[in-house]
Amino acid sequence: MKSEMLDVVRGSGHVFRDLGYKNADVEQFKAILAAEIIKALDRERLTVRAAQDRTGIAAADFSRIRNANLGRFTVDRLMSIINRLGSRVEVRVRVRRAETAQSAATA
Repeated sequence: MKSEMLDVVRGSGHVFRDLGYKNADVEQFKAILAAEIIKALDRERLTVRAAQDRTGIAAADFSRIRNANLGRFTVDRLMSIINRLGSRVEVRVRVRRAETAQSAATA
């Protein structure tokens, strides 16, 4: 059996940017919000049905969140779900200049 050497590339910690997603920052933020929703469900030991009863949000939406199927969700919708679960979201924004492809290639 022939073994191949694979190059290991360390990620930046921002998987959506590393994979070249068009709206990488939005996708990363949605993933963070979804993780917080899942933590709240686990902390309260809520099934998707119990979460539906408590919040009025469809059980199918909680299932989508648990399965990281976030395409249907906006950031504000995910924040609203967190609020309905009894938590609040605090957002801190840091704006930096985007690194251009040219400066990244020479770095």
